[in-house]
Amino acid sequence: MANSPQARKRIRRNDRRAEINGARMSRIRGFVKKVESAIEGGDKTVAAEALKAAQPELARGVARGVLHKNTASRKMSRLSKRVAAL
Repeated sequence: MANSPQARKRIRRNDRRAEINGARMSRIRGFVKKVESAIEGGDKTVAAEALKAAQPELARGVARGVLHKNTASRKMSRLSKRVAAL
């Protein structure tokens, strides 16, 4: 258990940040799933538009520190490749 005031504050802050970061990751996953469902549907124009919307969200996740740069890059690359293959 935290005994110092700094440790107590850190626990409070970590709880707040976990909630915010969880919401951010959930939002990013939603955008990625829209692209994947459009790819499954086989509609290239819808998939391309969904990808265009997902790319800034992934980049924002990197900027906010919830995603590693290489992870976001890999996801964007794989999705782009799948959309181009339609």
